[in-house]
Amino acid sequence: MSTVQQGDTVKVHYTGTLTDGSVFDSSIQREPLEFTLGQGQLIPGFEQTVLGMEVGDKATTEIPAKDAYGEVREELTMKANKTDLPPDLTPELGMQLQLSQPNGQPVPVIISEIEEETVTLDANHPLAGKDLTFEIELVEIV
Repeated sequence: MSTVQQGDTVKVHYTGTLTDGSVFDSSIQREPLEFTLGQGQLIPGFEQTVLGMEVGDKATTEIPAKDAYGEVREELTMKANKTDLPPDLTPELGMQLQLSQPNGQPVPVIISEIEEETVTLDANHPLAGKDLTFEIELVEIV
């Protein structure tokens, strides 16, 4: 039976959990995730776990925040006046908005704090600063 090598395209089922056990993503109820190892499509620890697996193998890996989506970077948060928001928008914690960079590139942000006159917008990845655990099953080497 062949094992996964760098450059192989594979299909896996996975479930990702946080340290409190809550599930943040899973492929179990949909098609398996297909990717090619070595192309940087996924966080490195995930790919490293799949290397050497055989079809049908299952593995669990813990990936610290620094090796997943990075630590929370304070420079990616900013305060904005509520008056700068669209007038028909009622800000809520966790609400996702989109800002535009000067070059027109969109930047997704989440409202992380609401004060009397301002809101804090956070452009960090939602999983930044979090340690992740993945249960992975190799379904197919394509």
